[in-house]
Amino acid sequence: MKDTMIGVDLAKPVFQVHGASMAGEMKFRKKLTREQFRRFMSDQPACLVVFEACGSASYWAREMETLGHDVKLIAPQYVWPFVKRQKNGAADAEAIVIAARQPEMRFVAPKTAEQQAKAVMFRSRERLVHQRTELVNALRAADGRLTRCPLKGTTGDALFAVLCACGHKIRKMLAHLRALLTLLIGAILSAFKADRTQAIGGAAA
Repeated sequence: MKDTMIGVDLAKPVFQVHGASMAGEMKFRKKLTREQFRRFMSDQPACLVVFEACGSASYWAREMETLGHDVKLIAPQYVWPFVKRQKNGAADAEAIVIAARQPEMRFVAPKTAEQQAKAVMFRSRERLVHQRTELVNALRAADGRLTRCPLKGTTGDALFAVLCACGHKIRKMLAHLRALLTLLIGAILSAFKADRTQAIGGAAA
């Protein structure tokens, strides 16, 4: 039976480790780098390791399981009430152990590498969809005449966004073409009238 519980506060440069018996009696406190933590845990007999659920908690949970330890994750909101003093790494690690000893505590299941990869893909797609919608809405707001997208599907939305972005310049080009066309038509009509006048004058002579 495992008689040691280790609470770990995960951080970027160093991890704070708090070891205690299952009854709550403190055994050790340590401040370790990532590599030191890995070596330290490989030297420990099988025990219960508890992390606060965060971005890297599932990775370290898998690492600890490969070393033969049992792992549990606790949501941060369930750890905060057990912080006894000013919030820091050591206090958080101790609070994790105290929270894990509560009989009614709810734990979070560690995610597998495949589950994390799918979650990253889902969040990335969700962000891209949000950004696309935000861009299209901004372009529509910039041009009151572009109120609805007549094109369908993802390709249609993308094409519509490009057309909206180009719309202002296209209208300027059309305005210049319209002015040139007016001048051209006027010149053609003037030449036609001159030819007709000349022809009538020649016929009269």
